[in-house]
Amino acid sequence: MTESPPTLSFETFWQWILQHVNCIARAGTQDTLLFDDEDLHWHFSVDGQNVFVQVIRGKRLMAELAIDTTRVAYVQALPEEPEGEWAFELVSEEGTELIAAYFFVLSHGFDESAIPGHERAVH
Repeated sequence: MTESPPTLSFETFWQWILQHVNCIARAGTQDTLLFDDEDLHWHFSVDGQNVFVQVIRGKRLMAELAIDTTRVAYVQALPEEPEGEWAFELVSEEGTELIAAYFFVLSHGFDESAIPGHERAVH
């Protein structure tokens, strides 16, 4: 029996990733891929129900990923990849199907203790 990957709410994931923008290796969709580079930096912003992930060189916008948060049912943390990277899929429910509408790949896994005010319940 395989254990299913841990899931997070989008809000929890967003709070966490805002503190780890320098840890992002790449982000995207099935059609779009944004890569990190030493000449680039990541910038995140929010406008209503949309969040924006931008790759910027100096003051020039190089690429932008717009995420409609109303489409994200949950975030699924995948097991560590062989290259020492951790993938997070932002899963959307489209009718009866679940699809990974967006994804992020980071240099480390999720650590909920890094989110201020987020405490793990102990039973």
